[in-house]
Amino acid sequence: MATELRDFLMLPYAELEELNLKAKQQRKDRMAADKIQEKRLKYLTEEQRIKAVTVLFSDLEGRMHMLDYDKKFLLKSADNLTFDGSSIRGFTPQRESDLRLALDWGAFYWAPADIFGPGKVLIFADVLDRDGSPFAGDIRGKLKKLSVEAFEKDGYTLNAANEIEGFLFQGLDAEQRYHETGKFDYVNTGGYYHSLPGDALRTFIDTVAEVQRAMGFENEKDHPEVAPSQFEINYSYGEVVAAADQIQLYKLICRQVATRLGLTASFLPKPVVGVNGSGMHTNVSITKAEKNIFWDAKGEEKISSFAWDFVDRILTHGNDLCLLLNASVNAYRRLDPHFEAPNQIKASAVDRGSMIRIPIGNERSARVEVRSVGPDANPYMVMLAVFETGLHGTVSKEKNLRQAEHYLPDNIYDALTNFRKADWTTKLLGADVKARYADLKQASADRCSRLLGTFVKVPEVQYHHEVYNQFLWNLF
Repeated sequence: MATELRDFLMLPYAELEELNLKAKQQRKDRMAADKIQEKRLKYLTEEQRIKAVTVLFSDLEGRMHMLDYDKKFLLKSADNLTFDGSSIRGFTPQRESDLRLALDWGAFYWAPADIFGPGKVLIFADVLDRDGSPFAGDIRGKLKKLSVEAFEKDGYTLNAANEIEGFLFQGLDAEQRYHETGKFDYVNTGGYYHSLPGDALRTFIDTVAEVQRAMGFENEKDHPEVAPSQFEINYSYGEVVAAADQIQLYKLICRQVATRLGLTASFLPKPVVGVNGSGMHTNVSITKAEKNIFWDAKGEEKISSFAWDFVDRILTHGNDLCLLLNASVNAYRRLDPHFEAPNQIKASAVDRGSMIRIPIGNERSARVEVRSVGPDANPYMVMLAVFETGLHGTVSKEKNLRQAEHYLPDNIYDALTNFRKADWTTKLLGADVKARYADLKQASADRCSRLLGTFVKVPEVQYHHEVYNQFLWNLF
């Protein structure tokens, strides 16, 4: 059928940015859920050029899933959207498979038609159990609950911004085809901050930045990273749930743009041994009555005692949380001290080998940077672990905790042991979800070589939670 006969929504990038920034502000202002729902339903009803709504949710490991609902069906059935939870690893067994999706109308995005297809809008959803109660395995829902309670009880707004690094490799599906060659091919070897205008890496970065801008990310800077063919595209702070949603969108945009260029965007933490790995440095702060309560002009490193208590709790539970922040076999290659690895359980303003860094800041920008996070971790799990621990964890009685010479695990088996035996991770996730998450990570580990060695093994890519598919997993 001729495309000109399809009168589907296709908006200019400037108009997309305006719509997305307006929706972002409504979310930031905490507009009542019923009012936002009313506005979105009215818009969907009146905008005849929308054909479908893409609903997004994430599984226990952070892999994003997407369902396209016909717009007319969704308008009639928005309160009764169900799916088969037994098809999602880590969710439900076959005997109790039905789960529900509750649309989060505040998390609504207009996407560029040339990247996502015409006539579609995107919306995130929370996962509910059969009876309509929050599903225990939906970490986004847990994070949302923490955010709401912190605001209602203490007036806290939890803020986060992430610096997400990745690699751009030659060819389509380079990760899925890794077993054929045992290597990844760079698209560029220009180096840190250097890439010629119009080369493959620069074209990719520019295109991703344009899409992010159109989707209301409020970009800050973008550049090639230290390793060959590595990139980082930074954007502004957001409320914690919105920030985690943006991580999922960031990775989706990168992968989609790369695919359209005949390339692969990879978020494996260490796909190539011998060069710097990719991290997801997680910058966090808390505001109250629009004042940054991490800032103290007279405090140590110009952050408040409240912020230092937050840091000390994370350091105390550093080993407990490692599996949540470094969620794959491959992630433990990145915790290598030869490449600015943030593997020391301490805090520092200058030492980039520290798990936590205190960046230079002012009243507006004072923050804490958790550097040990891998880019393949579940972003909702990362935010939940950091904020729940920073606010409510325990503090070790060990003297000079911030300079202690302790190290994070260098392999997933030790991280699994620490995670399983920690009382804090049970409080954080609940015993059932904790056990399910540990079982998933154990299964991934057991499909790989126990010793990492000096080159990346095929199974650590093949059975990585962001790479595998259900068919491949079941062949093992």
